[in-house]
Amino acid sequence: MIIRKGNINDLTEMLKIFTDTITAICKHDYNSDQINAWKSGAENEERWLQVIDHQFVIVAKVNGQMAGFCTLDQGNYIDLLFVHKDFQQQGVARKMYTFIEQEATLRKEKLLSSDVSKTARSFFEKMGFKVISEQTVDIKGIGLTNYKMEKELN
Repeated sequence: MIIRKGNINDLTEMLKIFTDTITAICKHDYNSDQINAWKSGAENEERWLQVIDHQFVIVAKVNGQMAGFCTLDQGNYIDLLFVHKDFQQQGVARKMYTFIEQEATLRKEKLLSSDVSKTARSFFEKMGFKVISEQTVDIKGIGLTNYKMEKELN
């Protein structure tokens, strides 16, 4: 597995992973209306260009195929962490997370935070995050439950 900095040329694959993962993996935690609302975020081209331009973006590649991506916003907020549906439970998220945590530590951050889906909550708990609050976000009039989570860094 190779982890490298992401760039604009990765965007098409990132969007595919975003929508495919939500569709295939998150269906156990969210209903079809919630899934459709959530993955519609891929249509917001301006948002994704902002992610590429302003966030620290990494991609994980396995045998030349993108297995996942993760983004760090403002040095201490994990905005996006998605693993390709065919690469679940293979350590991809853990490796990307470790890379992101090291980057935050290099930037002398004291705390990492994220708004985490029901699906990803157990992974973040394994990484040492604690739930600060449960929240409902509104996407196109549809409510989705997620969790504000934080981890103190040494």
